[in-house]
Amino acid sequence: MQQLPFPIIDPHIHQWDPYNTPHAAAFAVKLFGKYPKLLDKMVRLLKPKDVIETIGLTEHLTAPYLPANYNKDLGHYEVEQIVHVEASWHDQKGTGVVDETRFVAGLPFDQHNIQLGGIVATADPRQKNFKQLIQLHREASPKFRGIRKMAAVHPDKGIHAWVYSSQIADVTALAKAFPDTPIVLDHLGTPAGLFGKVGKATGKTEQDRAQIFSSWQDQLAELSECRNVSTKMSGLFMPVLGHDFHQQKRLATKQELLERAAPLIQHTLDCFGSERLMFASNFPMDSVSSSLVNIIDAFSDIVQDYDENALKPVFYENAKAFYKL
Repeated sequence: MQQLPFPIIDPHIHQWDPYNTPHAAAFAVKLFGKYPKLLDKMVRLLKPKDVIETIGLTEHLTAPYLPANYNKDLGHYEVEQIVHVEASWHDQKGTGVVDETRFVAGLPFDQHNIQLGGIVATADPRQKNFKQLIQLHREASPKFRGIRKMAAVHPDKGIHAWVYSSQIADVTALAKAFPDTPIVLDHLGTPAGLFGKVGKATGKTEQDRAQIFSSWQDQLAELSECRNVSTKMSGLFMPVLGHDFHQQKRLATKQELLERAAPLIQHTLDCFGSERLMFASNFPMDSVSSSLVNIIDAFSDIVQDYDENALKPVFYENAKAFYKL
């Protein structure tokens, strides 16, 4: 599909400015920002190998990603509203994480005919001041919609990130314990290594990858029985899934996106239906593997081929309802 007959709601983008906000690369960019090759080397020296392997490249993290950058990535597609999802704000002391909400609330989305629909901030439920942080997020912006706190662990110690397919059972247990709480599973549960070796040995052989896919299918199907859970069709082209397009120094074609993403999206539609699945870009994280235009083209083709009546729910209505936009 080259165009959608309605604007998109994108409920998962990240915004940051390493030159002016607390950021993982803030120190490095201030020293070496004018020298991209040296900056890349420094980031790779400073960050653990598993982190670098997860993100693939460093350029999209050390450069600002702001409304103008996102608008450029959209190409001809029209986005009505976005939801910013916390981006590892590095001031974690006291009430520092609330500053991310203030920062995002002040960004000029309206200059690009895009509305900031919601903010998913961060806070650690284990902290004594957790309730205070939630209240401060609310006060910082009426767009505050909830929190994400990464709690990822993978059996392969060479893999770094959030909730993987090996942890979906934990999400199922959480959803059953809190059946009235809306939960969204980011990135279809991220089956790390599905398309190639990552970490120390995950996805190393074809047999390994088949097992990852089979296990992911079963775990996702079980999770979908919890009616308070939705999931995001996003993050499917991060290098942690085993993609190597960044190593080939090229972006995936639309056809390559279709071939790799279709089995994942079709199975998710089988499980969650069109009413609990929402498209999200995860940009700029997936930009190391493909353009946003190609991703929207491919994903909308897959959804339309599955059920043409699912397009508007998946690309607009479900996100609007879930985040109360």
